[in-house]
Amino acid sequence: MAIQWFPGHMLEAENLLIKEISRVDAVLEILDARLPMASANPFVDKLCKDKFRLKVLNKADLADPETTPLWLEYFEKKQIPALSTCGTQPSHVFDALNDCVDKAIRNKARKLKIMVLGIPNTGKSTILNTLSGKKIAKTGNSPAITKHQQRSSLPNNIDIYDTPGILSPVIEPREKAYLLAVSGAISDTAFDYGDIAFFAAALLIKRYPHLLKEQYPFLEIIPDDPMSLIENIGLKRGCLKKGGLVDFQKASEILIRELRAGKIGKISFETPRDYENDNEAL
Repeated sequence: MAIQWFPGHMLEAENLLIKEISRVDAVLEILDARLPMASANPFVDKLCKDKFRLKVLNKADLADPETTPLWLEYFEKKQIPALSTCGTQPSHVFDALNDCVDKAIRNKARKLKIMVLGIPNTGKSTILNTLSGKKIAKTGNSPAITKHQQRSSLPNNIDIYDTPGILSPVIEPREKAYLLAVSGAISDTAFDYGDIAFFAAALLIKRYPHLLKEQYPFLEIIPDDPMSLIENIGLKRGCLKKGGLVDFQKASEILIRELRAGKIGKISFETPRDYENDNEAL
């Protein structure tokens, strides 16, 4: 599945960022801690090659607590600055801001300018609101909430810029597209729930069968087949059509929504081991 979901404002955002990047001193690249590689946009690498950039693994409260430290170790070995955050926790967010303040190369006679970048739905606006101590940026569980660049002034002579989430025009390979769709980074109109639920079910069966058992105790055993898992969930949740057949679409929506909300548990969709043999990962 090669997802193509690139609203017009994303192209405008890319052009704006190319124009504005020279005016900032540092960049906070907000990633989803559950999928730090898949949620990274290669465009940001090109855009920020001459700027100090901190990779912020946000939504760490939803990620597997055993996997996130492995990701931080992974980036450290590659000498890439990174830390993990929960965007609603001020202490986490100010750690990221202070790291940028300390390491940015700038003229101290003027304001420090920091740009927040990332793909949709990684929590950029939530982080900005936490830094400012008030709601100055729209937030939500749907991607592409922020449509235009927004500047805010923070204490200690700092300006911070919230930018629209930008995805690549074509998302490849297929696994990356699925991961982004499962996490909610892509609009639900761009894919079929049944398709990504099948992918998500296979991942959960392989890596988190114990969490499936806790969330769905009616499963006496965890099926090996993703289709059977979704059908069992649909059967027990009353997702039935006429004749008693399981409504696969509704059952798929239940699985994806509960996964995104963290109801199934703290889950990481990818691990550093997935990239052990990928020399072009970074």
